[in-house]
Amino acid sequence: MLELRPNCECCDRDLPPQSAEARICTYECTFCASCAETVFAGVCPNCGGNFVPRPIRPENKLLKDPASTKRQLRSAPCGARTAA
Repeated sequence: MLELRPNCECCDRDLPPQSAEARICTYECTFCASCAETVFAGVCPNCGGNFVPRPIRPENKLLKDPASTKRQLRSAPCGARTAA
């Protein structure tokens, strides 16, 4: 099951479970659409894979299987870190 990580690993933008702006790779590295497309040109900086829109878990399923609350940020530079 996907963790549904709560933020962009680059700019730290909030990405709630229902966000259509979240992008993930095969390892579930999570970025906002803007960083995934403009900073990383569609290639995950962590694993080299591509990004796809993160699925949205229906609200009634979040009660049983909630999204992660653990925020993650890249330790390596990923462009200017300005909160969106």
